[in-house]
Amino acid sequence: MEEGRAVRFRLGTRGSPLALAQAAMVRDALCTAHGWAEDAIETVVIRTTGDRVQDRALAEIGGKALWTKELDRALLAGEVDACVHSMKDVETVRPDSIRLAGTLPRADVRDRLIGAPSIDALPKGARIGSSSPRRRAQLLSHRADLDVVLFRGNVDTRLGKLAAGEVDATLLAAAGLDRLGRNGVGSAVPIDVMLPAPAQGAVGIEVRRDDDAATRPLAGVSHEATFRCVLAERALLAALRADCHSPVGALATITASGTLQLTAELLDEDGTERVTGSHEGQDPASVGQALAADLLGRAPAGVRRLFNG
Repeated sequence: MEEGRAVRFRLGTRGSPLALAQAAMVRDALCTAHGWAEDAIETVVIRTTGDRVQDRALAEIGGKALWTKELDRALLAGEVDACVHSMKDVETVRPDSIRLAGTLPRADVRDRLIGAPSIDALPKGARIGSSSPRRRAQLLSHRADLDVVLFRGNVDTRLGKLAAGEVDATLLAAAGLDRLGRNGVGSAVPIDVMLPAPAQGAVGIEVRRDDDAATRPLAGVSHEATFRCVLAERALLAALRADCHSPVGALATITASGTLQLTAELLDEDGTERVTGSHEGQDPASVGQALAADLLGRAPAGVRRLFNG
């Protein structure tokens, strides 16, 4: 990227409204940080299997890789310089040739319940739409009477299904709603009621591992605290050997003294068994690994079997 020449930086993204909004956030951050013109960055839309298949749970048809494999292919083929992801949707084990180069500042990590002011306010036997094993287990842990059914699609699709009466309520990430200008939609569920998915609310940018030219500009927009927290939450997932079937909530924060504090919970499928814990430290990988070992050591048998413990 030589001085005096037009900068061309190609961002790969899914084509959903939320994915495009997040790619625009990365574009704007790069332009602001480096003084680039907006048209110096090209957004390359890549359609993924996860976008095409909407009638089955991800865990049944290949997991989170359905959101990333086509983006990975384009990145490794040199068709794009970086790919933008909702980090909660990125599988834990990534190709060695790809690495996370940065994260934008984290948004609201909470879930929002749409259709009722709170979980307690839901009518007995209410039908709740969700494709997330975590959300299902957490809901049933609080309200065993609820009927949690498969519910997939982008934000507008899910809201449309809710409006059509297919379910009584659903849950969506507050961050995604806010990024789409839906700040007033739904009621935020407190973190102590539903711990979010690992890396929820974080937008990440991946590059080819050996591509220094792409990595350098992204260093100027990456938010260090968010980056450390995401690494800790993903280290927990890796140590748990968690997959799309594993109900796990986790949230890392940075204390006033700069210490990394990670809290997590593991549940069985219907929320009847759970274990919670927290760990502090400086190194994200060490914190995630230590908490995983602690949780698996104390987890009931029904929980341990889901995490290959």
